[in-house]
Amino acid sequence: MAYPEPVAGLVIRYAYLWRREYLAGQDEGVKDRPCAIILAREVVEGETQVIVLPVTHEAPRDGQRAVEIPQETKRRLGLDSDRSWIVITEANSFVWPGPDLRPNKVGANATDVSFGLLPQALFRQIRDQFLDFMGTEEPKLIQRD
Repeated sequence: MAYPEPVAGLVIRYAYLWRREYLAGQDEGVKDRPCAIILAREVVEGETQVIVLPVTHEAPRDGQRAVEIPQETKRRLGLDSDRSWIVITEANSFVWPGPDLRPNKVGANATDVSFGLLPQALFRQIRDQFLDFMGTEEPKLIQRD
């Protein structure tokens, strides 16, 4: 499988572990989904820590904050045409590449975990809202192995 350089704004396929699943005692995500890398930084030489935000078809609810992905961006990334949001009120963190990365395609082309990059303006909007939220709320960051 191909592992691209993890950069902020890259959308990957990942077995995301929701906070509610984690609090229920699960340690594995139930569903593989697109996720956006919001931060990637080398913490030790040769070891990069990434933070990812989940993409969901469910509209934000119960105090959840999210940014809707424009249809044009979804088409360019090869995602489905249903409305989708990037949730900014929780995140997973892991060392790249982690065991929960998944190929974004099936069959003979199942060699890459990435879909592509978010447009810079959309990424900045998501990043700024995420940082604003993390500065005012208790972090809902799940550290994964």
